[in-house]
Amino acid sequence: MIDHKRFAAEAFSRANRMDRRVWGKPGARIGLVAAGKNWLDLQHALSLLGIDANEAERLGITTYKVGQPWPLDMASFHDWAEGLDLVIAVEEKRKLIEVQIKEALFDDRHGRRVYGWHKGDEHSEGRREEIFPTRYALDPIYIAEKLGGLLIEEGRRTDRIEAGLARLADARGADNAEEIAARLPYFCSGCPHNSSTKVPEGHRAYAGIGCHYMVQWMDRETVGFTQMGGEGANWIGEAPFSTRNHVFQNLGDGTYNHSGVQSIRAALAAGTNITFKILYNDAVAMTGGQPVDGDLSVEKMVYQLRGEGIKRIAVVSDNPDQFSHDFSTAFIKEFKGLSIHHRDQLEAVQLELREILGTSVLIYVQTCAAEKRRRRKKGVMEDPAKRVFINELVCEGCGDCGVQSNCLSVIPKDTVLGRKRMIDQSACNKDYSCVKGFCPSFVTVHGGQLKKNTAMADEDDWPELPLPTLPTIDVPYNIMVAGIGGTGVLTVGSVLGMAAHIAEKGTSVLTQTGLAQKFGSVTSHVRIAN
Repeated sequence: MIDHKRFAAEAFSRANRMDRRVWGKPGARIGLVAAGKNWLDLQHALSLLGIDANEAERLGITTYKVGQPWPLDMASFHDWAEGLDLVIAVEEKRKLIEVQIKEALFDDRHGRRVYGWHKGDEHSEGRREEIFPTRYALDPIYIAEKLGGLLIEEGRRTDRIEAGLARLADARGADNAEEIAARLPYFCSGCPHNSSTKVPEGHRAYAGIGCHYMVQWMDRETVGFTQMGGEGANWIGEAPFSTRNHVFQNLGDGTYNHSGVQSIRAALAAGTNITFKILYNDAVAMTGGQPVDGDLSVEKMVYQLRGEGIKRIAVVSDNPDQFSHDFSTAFIKEFKGLSIHHRDQLEAVQLELREILGTSVLIYVQTCAAEKRRRRKKGVMEDPAKRVFINELVCEGCGDCGVQSNCLSVIPKDTVLGRKRMIDQSACNKDYSCVKGFCPSFVTVHGGQLKKNTAMADEDDWPELPLPTLPTIDVPYNIMVAGIGGTGVLTVGSVLGMAAHIAEKGTSVLTQTGLAQKFGSVTSHVRIAN
């Protein structure tokens, strides 16, 4: 790898001209380097500053597109950098290309400066002046602002650059208003986390990787964030200095199987008072409902946790009858620290576990609501012939059903008697936790089927849509499609991108899905050019 393959890869890149000069000619004094997404960001940033190929050549600027970030084709880069005064590496996060640039020029620097993470050795407020940080992503506006300032410092001040920076400053100035509304992702209707993330009043829980992280946006005394395998590690460090005696730590079954069991080992070794709340929901819900790797079962988790040294394990489920102490192994049969409970007893179980010295585990067993929906549609899981409705004539609009269930399917309904509540039948996953409140307005229907909506008009009644008037594209045309998960944002972006491709236009589509499956915001940025 070190003696042969790296240099063979460099030779391959050089022979196939994977890295190349795009703008400018030999003799330029300022060189800009980028790869992949950052290359597109750089091109966009230069356009914001009014710099095209001809203007770049006039200003003595040349650009270098890297096709193979590692190993960098040192010889080709060295040839391109000949005669430059300044090389600027536009690179987000870890600086992979920048360090190789410095290696390529180290023995033949000739006063050439390399800017990237920092602005050479210049300091500001006791620290090296940062240009392109190693955290978060870069965007064209940020790059344009940084490049514009650097070019002016290098004597390339032009009316175009100043006008571009002024437009960006105006845009920044308009982006300082307080948000009047925010679209926060939320647990799905009937999600196990609606119940599992509850903690007794006055207690604290920590979050980690998984859907349960969203509980921090709800009033449930849950804080913190950590990487997979680090759950509870923050409490190991905090506990000796805290007046709090105990905390809960949320943990998904996928994370447990990946590396979360190591965090439990660490807590055991440290002797901290902590209860790990492991949600066994039978799916990797956050990324599409894939099955957990391996043949993980509740029995195997109990077996492993007892072997690790856990002396108290409580299994809580919406269907506790599926379990009994008659497990298949004597190792579990003889385990006196195991108990099975209905989820209605969750608070009482947590109050008991908080008094236990050392590390304890609560396994909350309930199938992911989204996965339930998928399986019921496929006919591989029973679909209860029971639906819940709210009688609006009886409902007083107190909202306790929403408090009890934390469910998105409990929605407001405006009536002549004021705002009431109703159940969104199209979204309901039949968790039935909404009926736990003290309310006489609920009606359950057994065996009934929902009526299907009838079409308001036939297809023949719709007039033919006129062809749109297409704008003239002298500069790249930008479109942003915004919405929430499930409303077709990605589809619209993809259709626009493909239509532009068929029309032989240059196009790029950047989608940001985030927590789309959890009703979070989704955007699709479409850029079209000739």
